[in-house]
Amino acid sequence: MRAVREKLEEIGLDVRAFAGLKIAAVGGVTADALREMGLEPDLLPTGEQSAKGLLEVWPPYDDVLDPINGVFLPRADIATDTLVAGLQEMGWEVDDVTAYRTVRAAPPAVEIRDAIKQGDYDAVVFTSSSTVRNLVGIAGKPHPTTVVACIGPATAKTAEDHGLTVSVLADEASSAALVDALADYGHRLRAAALEAGEDVRRPSDKRPAGRRKAR
Repeated sequence: MRAVREKLEEIGLDVRAFAGLKIAAVGGVTADALREMGLEPDLLPTGEQSAKGLLEVWPPYDDVLDPINGVFLPRADIATDTLVAGLQEMGWEVDDVTAYRTVRAAPPAVEIRDAIKQGDYDAVVFTSSSTVRNLVGIAGKPHPTTVVACIGPATAKTAEDHGLTVSVLADEASSAALVDALADYGHRLRAAALEAGEDVRRPSDKRPAGRRKAR
């Protein structure tokens, strides 16, 4: 939404340009961004917050009720064609516009790459499919002992397609829900370990004084 707002400002328009249009959002985060602009979404997924979830509640085109069958769809350049294809199958004409491009980050330092591969991180958090592809591309796969947490089903599938085991999946596609899900998973692991009589101290807490794990 930030890219759309910036483009409107660039051409001298504001949210009044959306007057008379129905607005759909793929999930809660997008809906909140719309509300910050003063726009209330008319359509939101009732189940899975994804392109698939939005298609489940999107009505098919009706030439009596909908004299105009055009849908303006601003999205990332790497987004899947799920929504476009689904809308077209229901009779809608989609104006598919690239609103922003995702650029791969520079590879992290060697020490960070080694830490990722060796399991020095307790968890890795993925907030989109592109974060999965980019991390694996520039740093390699996280160690099997690292907990993999994903923001939604599409991201989880991408992680699994890259050979990762997803242990945590957010209830809804938001950063807050993802953090809560990861924290809940950690609490459950700790409770299970305590019940089994295992030592739940962190490795760094078990080392004798004067010894520290190399970073």
